Amino acid sequence: MTVSDTIIKQAADRLWQAEQTLTPCAPVRDIIPEHDIASAYAVQQYNVERHSKAGRRISGRKIGLTAKPVQQQMGVFEPDFGTLFADMEYGHGSEIPFERLIRPRVEAEIMLVLDQDLDQEMINFSDVLRASAFAIAAIEVVDCRLANWDIRICDTVSDNAAAGVYVLGSSPKAILGSDLANCGMTLHRNGELVSTGRGEDSLGHPVNAAVWLARTLKKLGTPLRAGDAILTGALGPMVEARPGDHFETRIEGFGNAVIHFGNR
Repeated sequence: MTVSDTIIKQAADRLWQAEQTLTPCAPVRDIIPEHDIASAYAVQQYNVERHSKAGRRISGRKIGLTAKPVQQQMGVFEPDFGTLFADMEYGHGSEIPFERLIRPRVEAEIMLVLDQDLDQEMINFSDVLRASAFAIAAIEVVDCRLANWDIRICDTVSDNAAAGVYVLGSSPKAILGSDLANCGMTLHRNGELVSTGRGEDSLGHPVNAAVWLARTLKKLGTPLRAGDAILTGALGPMVEARPGDHFETRIEGFGNAVIHFGNR
């Protein structure tokens, strides 16, 4: 089924208005078919181009739906991706204005940052290893523009994979010689352990997720470039954030990442 440009714009306008006003909107699956992922990416891209024209700089991509149970819940068989902008990035220990977000949730991840383009044919695991400048502990703050997180696959893809903001950790490490699969992760909120996981919880290895992303973007004609950041997928369950909360993740071999949420 081919969805018209008018329909794509209608769905994109709904999400754009929600983002600009910080007012949650209804799901877009009443506009585009629920399992039409191609149209959902077209909606996402429509708003990415709006942001780019407004002067925001693309800094990388985020990968979602890397956990098999979540894929089964959503009725899909591969991850999804969204676009990161430079003004989404915060440094270790930063305070994030809570009023910037709608209904944020926090998850711990490993981020890769590239120092080589990934634009060759049939990108593989070793290509990503060679192209990565470093890996670093990160916290992603996902923020759904849809009311009550009422989402299906077309909703979350259209909504830029719920990209909100992200925080880089304290200790970047060279990827070669690091054990990204077996590193343990803990996430604490206000000193209480709220989420645990391991590197292998992202498609068996965070680099597997990056390979999927690199191949997907190559097919779309928008390959990953040197300098791009890649959030490789959650290593454990996401946790709701509230005004005034303090979060810290520790990932074995990669140090910690810390954020504070401001009060409204």
